[in-house]
Amino acid sequence: MEFDLDEALKITNQALSLKVKRSLTDVEVIILKGTWQRQEYDEIAAKHQYATSYISQDVAPKLWKTLSEVFGEKVKKSNFKQVIERYGQEQTITKPSLAKIHNSAKIMPNNQESISTYPPQTELLTFERYVERSPLETTCYKTMLQPGSLVRIKASRLMGKTFLITKVLTLLAAQGYRTANLSFKLADRKTHLTDLDKFLRWLCINISRELNLPNHLNEYWDEEDMGSKVSCTTYFEDYLIPSGDSPLALCLDDVDLLFPHPEIYEDFFGLLRSWYEKARSRPRWKKLRLALIHSTDVYIRLNINQSPFNVGLPIELSEFTSLQVQEFAKQHKLEPDMNLVAALMNMIGGHPYLLDLAFYHLKNYPETQLEKFLADAPTEAGIYASHLRENLLHLHSHPQLAGAFKKVVNSTEAVQLEPIEAYQLQSMGLVKLSGNEVQPRCNLYRQYFCQHLFPSH
Repeated sequence: MEFDLDEALKITNQALSLKVKRSLTDVEVIILKGTWQRQEYDEIAAKHQYATSYISQDVAPKLWKTLSEVFGEKVKKSNFKQVIERYGQEQTITKPSLAKIHNSAKIMPNNQESISTYPPQTELLTFERYVERSPLETTCYKTMLQPGSLVRIKASRLMGKTFLITKVLTLLAAQGYRTANLSFKLADRKTHLTDLDKFLRWLCINISRELNLPNHLNEYWDEEDMGSKVSCTTYFEDYLIPSGDSPLALCLDDVDLLFPHPEIYEDFFGLLRSWYEKARSRPRWKKLRLALIHSTDVYIRLNINQSPFNVGLPIELSEFTSLQVQEFAKQHKLEPDMNLVAALMNMIGGHPYLLDLAFYHLKNYPETQLEKFLADAPTEAGIYASHLRENLLHLHSHPQLAGAFKKVVNSTEAVQLEPIEAYQLQSMGLVKLSGNEVQPRCNLYRQYFCQHLFPSH
């Protein structure tokens, strides 16, 4: 007997509730969902904007240890599905009894102070902490309810783009929409990003998978006579879009990864624009709702009439405000002390990811002195050491970009850079861009990279 993901999570929650009197946390659900789909930890972390080390070295090992105790056998990433199937069969759980489990299963927040009803499958992608960026979520959601709509969300790395669109897609799924979220990080650079036909086939196959549809690509694909773009359009128009009665909300994440590949982006972005135009006159295409997510301004050259980046609704995510930082602190069960908020924002600004790490550390290590925390932050002794080293290694592997950023961090005023360098640093999340000038995103980056970028000997 085989179980689907929804049933597996219900079985796991029932077993946890019986054995250890708790249920899965949100991040544990994310790990199990990724495991079920055979994703690696770095892929799971990137998709949900967690640090890879937090997933692979903290939450996952504890989860597998707990599940091993609950199921009475060694449980790990590679055998979770088999364990669930064996356990389910041993308990003779049938479809009707699963419905009973669904009604009784509970999810316990991390603090285990309250219990709430386990969510249906459309709400599985929830987050332990999420700060509303009102009215952006509502605006994005209402726009994607409109026939043939297109939304463009731009923000630097780790600013919460994926969190926002996942929340919107969850709301749409609750309205009965079919949803698919595909990141171009998953495309193989040497295989899929060098040939348009391979890229479009990869796109269609993965969206089919996201929608849990069989791959019928060969029935629609005719590169020789119709060409790749027409074949791809036909696959969408005759198979993916009409595969259900409800609208299809499609999110394409990390589309800026195509910018260095003109052999792909020139035709592909023109294709997206043509789909947007089709929705004006063709009822079937009105069922398609597009969201494009990118980290930088669009610095590539595109025909104005073939670009999807000058139509639809543009949304740009900014850093958290002081009030939002206070709300974030509350979600971490910390008192939103104004001195704490001001001190953190002076070091790391309103950067969601950096704040999340700070609040997590301060909550779990209450003995930490704020002054010591801030003094250590831009050093190898601080909690940001791994994040900072990752960026440093990338810069050292691109000497010209490193030289440009060194000018930025060593200047007390905004610096003008070559456009491509500015956009690349902005994409990494290291700088704020204002017109043609850039400055470090926060004091943390200024202090660390002043010391570590090509230090003198």
